[in-house]
Amino acid sequence: MPVYEYRCQECGSLFEELKRLSDPAPEKCPRCGHAEVRKVVSRSSFALKGGGWYSDHYGLRPSASPE
Repeated sequence: MPVYEYRCQECGSLFEELKRLSDPAPEKCPRCGHAEVRKVVSRSSFALKGGGWYSDHYGLRPSASPE
């Protein structure tokens, strides 16, 4: 399940929730209890490390050599 970030429109508190895509948004801010929170678009924690298709060009056709 993905982790979503939300920001309270009243106090500015930023908080995370682990939930399914189909789950409803939180109803209130856990810090101040205000009812208006919005989802924040944040940077993903997904990272490709080490060797792999992205570094060795897996799937690319060899270039044609000039004759």
